[in-house]
Amino acid sequence: MKPLSRALEITVISGENLRESRTQWVKKNVFVNIKTESSSNIQTTRMDKEGGSFPVWNEKLIVDMPMHARYLTVEVQCKTSSGIKTIGIARVPTSDFIGGYLPENYLHLLSYRLRDEKGEKNGIINFSVKVKNVQPYSSTGCATAYSQQWTAAPVAMGSNASGGVVTGIPVYPSSYN
Repeated sequence: MKPLSRALEITVISGENLRESRTQWVKKNVFVNIKTESSSNIQTTRMDKEGGSFPVWNEKLIVDMPMHARYLTVEVQCKTSSGIKTIGIARVPTSDFIGGYLPENYLHLLSYRLRDEKGEKNGIINFSVKVKNVQPYSSTGCATAYSQQWTAAPVAMGSNASGGVVTGIPVYPSSYN
């Protein structure tokens, strides 16, 4: 049985004010890793070889995110002569782009402060997120009811239908009758 998940379309746009250390700006070879909570699946951008402390990727990644995930981790790294160095990490709460009254495929433009391994501020990452779909538990459609859309039929209250108070009455899908 496959866990219920969502596909996220994440476009990693750019970074700002990235430093390798307190005194040294990032020069080149910067890339971004994105992963979801409790997942070993990591998506990685190409390396920006020219942008230095202001890299630009404009690269779209598709990330499979479990329904129970509470955050998304965005990690900016650079390749140096001594190996891979983490520039900064941002933990993005899923509530910043999932839930509420926004429709599926709504484009969220987000900017987050990066923190280095010591917890100090180290630049900003800019990206967008679109929630693409919900995948069912299995091929038998066990979670179909979970993803059903509920609609509300407006009912006019009072004698004047055009200016009266309107309330929503749940209309259940036919499978629930």
